[in-house]
Amino acid sequence: MIAIAGPDIPRELLLATARYAGPLDFDPERATPRASEWLESKFAPWARPLLETWAEGGYDGLDKVVFSRADDTSQRLYYYVCELQRRGLVGGPQPLNLDIAKIARPTSLDRTIAKLRELSDLLEASDDAIENAIADTNAERANAQAGQAGARVLITGSPSLNTRLADAVRSCGFSPSEVSLHDLWTDLGDPVEQGTGDPVAALGHWMYNRQSGPRGFADPARTLADKIAQAAPAAVVLWRIEEDEAQCWHLPAERAVLDQSGIPSLVLTRRDALARDGAPAEIETFLQGVAA
Repeated sequence: MIAIAGPDIPRELLLATARYAGPLDFDPERATPRASEWLESKFAPWARPLLETWAEGGYDGLDKVVFSRADDTSQRLYYYVCELQRRGLVGGPQPLNLDIAKIARPTSLDRTIAKLRELSDLLEASDDAIENAIADTNAERANAQAGQAGARVLITGSPSLNTRLADAVRSCGFSPSEVSLHDLWTDLGDPVEQGTGDPVAALGHWMYNRQSGPRGFADPARTLADKIAQAAPAAVVLWRIEEDEAQCWHLPAERAVLDQSGIPSLVLTRRDALARDGAPAEIETFLQGVAA
């Protein structure tokens, strides 16, 4: 069985192996005594509970785990797991790294396709199986878009590790729209081109064109404006955790988008990743004012 850890990994390739186990599962609130000794503090908060689970044998039933270079923590964690295995400190499945290059130049696209082809060969995913998985996943994308309902409160910023923020929104009578870490890792994105004769290259183009995330070149303010336009929310909560420090440079432009939208908004920055710092209560107070 093959699992993933990180975003922008095309699910079609994993489905084509008939051994896809989904994203690695872990308890974000568990104690992490060993992982905390191995990892620096600026790793994203999900890395420590995941590595602790790995160290105690929680993933021993898997054969391989594909880490993504589209995310800094996922990429670095891959190298740490490799070194810990080399030193005999952890066991578990074989870690693999899917390289992704997104600079706007032909060599980046070529490299992404080449690395994806290497992975497809390693996982023994045939072109026919990949093409069938593309068709099936495109149908799933169409069904998901058709079933989307307008969310009442958009929670955006850092991906959530639990339901505390969403529960606060629900407690005020609103419906939350948020992206959890699991959602981020399993996001289907836009459709992949079918019938090209080279499904691996089609997936490579899909990966290269996805400009969201820390390794992408999308304008975060434009992305926020697009999310607001799509969700048409009654309110927006922009929530960022302490470890998400690279995104602070985009906050002024994002505040401008929120102001221009005219939609009530609450900005919460440098927050606890598990929302144990009073953020849910702040959201409830904010939404009570929106509903008044």
